[in-house]
Amino acid sequence: MEQESKSVDAAQLQRSLRFSKLPDRIRLEDTVEERPAVPHDADGGAYNPDWWLIRMGGL
Repeated sequence: MEQESKSVDAAQLQRSLRFSKLPDRIRLEDTVEERPAVPHDADGGAYNPDWWLIRMGGL
């Protein structure tokens, strides 16, 4: 019985060390990826079958 409580305490100690604090905060600026938009090339013959999804807002 004594041995079981020691193993449970060791497991509890591992959990408390791992989950005792919150992870570091992430700035909002680091969560957004910005890329320049590329205009649609209708005259160049570039066909995109999903172009209507982009134009219609992804209905």
